[in-house]
Amino acid sequence: MTVIETQVHRSSARNARLSFVLTAIVVGLAAMAVAADYMHPILAGLAGFAIGVAVGSVVWTLVRIWPLIRIVWWWLPEIVLSLALVYGWIALAAHTNLAARLAVIAVVVGVPAAVPAVRRRIVALAWCVIVRHRLRVCFAQFIIANRSGSLPLILWAAPTQVGERVWIYLRPGLSHSDLNSRLDKIAVTCHAAAVTIERASERNAAYLRVDVKRRDVLGATVDSPLVDLVDPDTPADTTSRDGGDAPTALDLPDVAEPTGTPTNGKPAPSPRTANGRTPATATAAPATATSSDGDDVTDWI
Repeated sequence: MTVIETQVHRSSARNARLSFVLTAIVVGLAAMAVAADYMHPILAGLAGFAIGVAVGSVVWTLVRIWPLIRIVWWWLPEIVLSLALVYGWIALAAHTNLAARLAVIAVVVGVPAAVPAVRRRIVALAWCVIVRHRLRVCFAQFIIANRSGSLPLILWAAPTQVGERVWIYLRPGLSHSDLNSRLDKIAVTCHAAAVTIERASERNAAYLRVDVKRRDVLGATVDSPLVDLVDPDTPADTTSRDGGDAPTALDLPDVAEPTGTPTNGKPAPSPRTANGRTPATATAAPATATSSDGDDVTDWI
């Protein structure tokens, strides 16, 4: 099994060499300039060279083992839990007998199995650990990394009401939009119903928050206390209630025509034009249109 990929290994070696040379030169010159005030220039040059090489070696080591440090960070919960179990069992075996050890194991295993709240909490934390590894698989398989092959840094995870929430830090070569275009694949890899990714910081676009949703709390059945307030003698059939005849149509002849006086008792104002005068068409009664034989033409309009 390949622990560190070849591309990452070569990139780490190249960066380590460059970091060593640059750090050794800068620190060596700075140390030589300071030491020249206290000793001979030749001795100051030798001291600056030694200090630069020492500091550059430390920087080279950190850059060189950074891929290994990142792997240790990915597996840190499992490593801590394994060490705690091993050293805890050794300490327990050194200070207690077999009966006491069995009793402690029964309590440690039996309490989470018997108490639902503790069991659900342990399962939620276990899913947080699993989701961190599943996201790492996503980044390594089908998400484009940068040219050096370094993947986004998965920081930590916490359980939520619907699943898990993971905070990640993107490296150069990725963006928020790149991850949003692959939400369906990330959901499949995380064994979840849906996945949403949002920015966790307004000032830093590389700091993102991944919400993994496994269940829908809004669709669950909730017991309501309002059911107990309903009278049990209330008839279920509401069609038998006598509510009277409901109107089905509006008969316009039955509606009274509005009068000239409004409800406040004041006469309705007459229409006026822009210059304040009353138009003639508003004051004069309309003439009756008649034909040559005396018939009322308005009956045909």
